[in-house]
Amino acid sequence: MGRKTKYAVLLIAAAAACIYINNTRLLAVHREGRPVLLAHRGMAQRFDERDLKNDTCTATRMLPAAHDYLENTIRSMRASFEAGADIVEFDVHPTTDGYFAVFHDWTLDCRTDGHGVTREHAMTELKRLDIGYGYTADGGKSFPFRGKGVGQMPTLGEALETFPEKRLLINVKSRDRSEGEKLATVLNALPAARRRLIMVYGGDEPIEVIRRMSPGIRTMSRATIKSCLLRYVGYGWAGMVPQTCRDAMILVPINVAPWLWGWPDRFLNRMDAANSAVFVLGPYAGGEFSSSVDTPELFRRLPENYSGGIWTNEIETIAELAKERK
Repeated sequence: MGRKTKYAVLLIAAAAACIYINNTRLLAVHREGRPVLLAHRGMAQRFDERDLKNDTCTATRMLPAAHDYLENTIRSMRASFEAGADIVEFDVHPTTDGYFAVFHDWTLDCRTDGHGVTREHAMTELKRLDIGYGYTADGGKSFPFRGKGVGQMPTLGEALETFPEKRLLINVKSRDRSEGEKLATVLNALPAARRRLIMVYGGDEPIEVIRRMSPGIRTMSRATIKSCLLRYVGYGWAGMVPQTCRDAMILVPINVAPWLWGWPDRFLNRMDAANSAVFVLGPYAGGEFSSSVDTPELFRRLPENYSGGIWTNEIETIAELAKERK
C-alpha cells in the first residue's frame, strides 16, 4: 500500500470515528422525563381513514362512538388535558367579524347544519350552528350528536383564555398570507411567557409571515419541515442544525427517525437547543405521513425511555402506555 493510500485510509477512518463519536447514542447525554404527548384535535370521534381525499366528509365515516366528545371544542380540549395530553392541537379560520373560529373543516356542510365556506361567515353566525349535526356511524340512519353541539364552536380567544397555562398547537388551514398577519397580531399581543407555550403550523405562506412577525414562536409548514429534515440528513452528522430546524415544530415519521443523525437523544438535544420541539408520527410510506401514533404496537417502536414528543389521535391509549414506561 502506497503512502498516499495509507493517508487516505487514515483520513477516512478518522472522519468515520469523528462522525461516530459525534452521533452515537452510547455517548449521548440522555434526556430525562416522560414523552410529551400531543393530542391531535383533542378528544375526537374517530373515522374510517381509508381512501381519504381532501373533500371527504369524515363525519359520515364515523366509527361507532367510544365517547361523546367532539373535536375542536373546549370540552374536548379539557378532556384531553385531563387524560394526559401535554399539548392540544386545534384548527382555526378567520371570520368576517374579526375573530378566529376553532373548527377543522374548510366548509360547514359536512359536520354542521350550516352551509358554505367557514371563513366567509361571522362568528355570530357560527356560534348558532350545531357542530355535531352531521356525524353518523351507520350511513345516515342515526345521528347521535345532533342537537348536542349547538353553540359549541369556540373562538381562538376562548381557547387561550380557558387554558392560560397550557401548551397549544394552532393549525392555520389556509395558504392566505393575510391570515398569517392576523394571527401574528393576536399572538404578539400575548405576554412573552404565554407565547412560549404556543406553536403554529399550516400553509407555507401564512407560516412564513408568522416566522417573520412573531420570532421565537415555534412553527412548521410543509416547506420548512422538508427543508429541515433533508438538510439535517445532509450535514447533521457534524452537529449542525439547519436554520429551518430552528424555532420549529419538527414532525418525524417513526420509520424515518432511526436514520436521523444522533437519534434519539443527540437529535432531541440539538433541536431543543435550537428552540425546536420534535414529535414522532406514524410511518411514512411514500405518500402522505401517517397521521399519528395511536396503537400499542407503534408506541413500542419508540426507543426505551424516549422523552421527545408523540403526535396521537388516541390520547387516552397513549397516555396510559406512557405512564407504564415511567
